[in-house]
Amino acid sequence: MPYLFTSESVSEGHPDKVADQISDALIDNFLAFDPNSKVACETLVTTGQVVLAGEVKSKAYLDVQEIARGVIRKIGYTKSEYMFEANSCGVLSAIHEQSADINQGVDRKTKEEQGAGDQGMMFGYATNETEDYMPLALDLAHKLLQELAALRRENKQIKYLRPDAKSQVTLEYNDHNVPVRIDAIVISTQHDDFDTESKMLAKIKSDIIEILVPRIKTKYRKYAKLFSDKIKYHINPTGKFVIGGPHGDTGLTGRKIIVDTYGGKGAHGGGAFSGKDPSKVDRSAAYATRHIAKNLVAAGVCDEVLVQVSYAIGVAQPMGIYVNTYGTAKVDLSDGEIARLVEGIFDMRPYFIEQRLKLRTPIYSETAAYGHMGRKPQIVEKEFKSPDGKIVRKKVELFTWEKLDYVPKVKKAFGLK
Repeated sequence: MPYLFTSESVSEGHPDKVADQISDALIDNFLAFDPNSKVACETLVTTGQVVLAGEVKSKAYLDVQEIARGVIRKIGYTKSEYMFEANSCGVLSAIHEQSADINQGVDRKTKEEQGAGDQGMMFGYATNETEDYMPLALDLAHKLLQELAALRRENKQIKYLRPDAKSQVTLEYNDHNVPVRIDAIVISTQHDDFDTESKMLAKIKSDIIEILVPRIKTKYRKYAKLFSDKIKYHINPTGKFVIGGPHGDTGLTGRKIIVDTYGGKGAHGGGAFSGKDPSKVDRSAAYATRHIAKNLVAAGVCDEVLVQVSYAIGVAQPMGIYVNTYGTAKVDLSDGEIARLVEGIFDMRPYFIEQRLKLRTPIYSETAAYGHMGRKPQIVEKEFKSPDGKIVRKKVELFTWEKLDYVPKVKKAFGLK
């Protein structure tokens, strides 16, 4: 029987995402000047105020206030009428040293014995319903907001946009679990004030349907067939959305974990990513299980898969690996047998995850908005400046967990051609 499934996304100007981006900018700066840094950094943003808190063990000294302001400036909070502005907001730092009790469980005499930074379970998911092996509803929700942000920065076709926004996409699936059409799209975007609310609502709805949606259909032609004149649009459904961002809603690091991962498909272990260095398996093992899941689907082992790994704090070897192919396996093996083969292909000890995915490099700012998964692997050069004027330039590889570099190994292990 056909069914509907919905996923949401939020823009880089959403208060929770502002917090995530500040936390990950701090991670990148610590790792740029000291790759062995241990960091767990939380950010709170509200009207005219940023609060930084967390635990750090690092040789690096940073101007955390200027790093936070730089992130806010880049997002677009640069006008006083937003009630949260890069140059004038207060930035309070309550960052302190990492607990020695935690550190002794992570750092060991040999790097290979590095223990997990915490207990817990992490999940990775992949499906072949999109080219990047992501759930389609979430993929579309992200892309709508990425294009909306591009329109805001261009400031040509739509000139009233402010940084805060949310999207939601509802898809209809057929009896064969294949998405066939978009049933509904929700867009809520912050905007400048208008003379009248009725004029405002009509203008925003018209621009979303006649400017934003055609850009999506043109840029992502593979999705064009999903759009029709029967889509139910809910554009700024509450009406006026002038007050937004951290002034409209307090933001915290780690509150958008479903947006960050699979939009409600698969499962989530509950641990946030942003603000955590890769010794925290909440982050590194979630990336590693995504890497496994994506390579399994790409290799033809199955059409859809969920991979779970779990850890005890201070212990290197995982408690176990679980695989669920949802009955889509193309090999004559049970899910338990697939899991045992996976254990032989991917070393899931924390140190080996860090090495395999090159996680001790400053690659995290780019993850903090529009999803950590389904992104394009690429090599970029980044520049960092310390308070004493020292400049560090690093060439880093982004989104390594999205690479299909293990497909040959997977095919060999499963006897696939």
